[in-house]
Amino acid sequence: MRVLAVALAVVAVTGAAAAGPPPAGLFVPGTSLGGVRLGDSPGRVRALWGTAFGSCRSCAYTTWYFNYAPFTPQGAGVEFRGGRVAAVFTLYSPSSWHTSGRLRVGDLSTRVTTLYTRIRGTRCRSYTALTQRRGGVASTFYVYQGKVWGFGLSRAAVQVCR
Repeated sequence: MRVLAVALAVVAVTGAAAAGPPPAGLFVPGTSLGGVRLGDSPGRVRALWGTAFGSCRSCAYTTWYFNYAPFTPQGAGVEFRGGRVAAVFTLYSPSSWHTSGRLRVGDLSTRVTTLYTRIRGTRCRSYTALTQRRGGVASTFYVYQGKVWGFGLSRAAVQVCR
């Protein structure tokens, strides 16, 4: 019986280790994205999202990419500075992600300014980052072709364009 319990625990841990970002992640502006908070340690991120991530080789700061399937762009990323989370963001419009204010990936971008105040736009490469800055934290709503494409949370000093 004890061997069975240990085997089940190993399976549970192994399954969690390769989990990746949540399939229906919650963005709480100013607070967290998929459960990850600014200032979290790499260990906390691994505990939440597992170890199935790739590391960016050309990024100025340590950045991990958690993709839902290998070699596909959809998922989420985490940037570390000084050994702590400085930014966390979605990648390539992951469906089922939403905010605590009921804004969903895929909604019209006009809903952002209806639900959230003091939004400022930044033109990035082929998309726009609509950002709300409060208390040193930037909550970003990524917009592409008039629709919400994803979300990001970062220290205010971190570039919102990804």
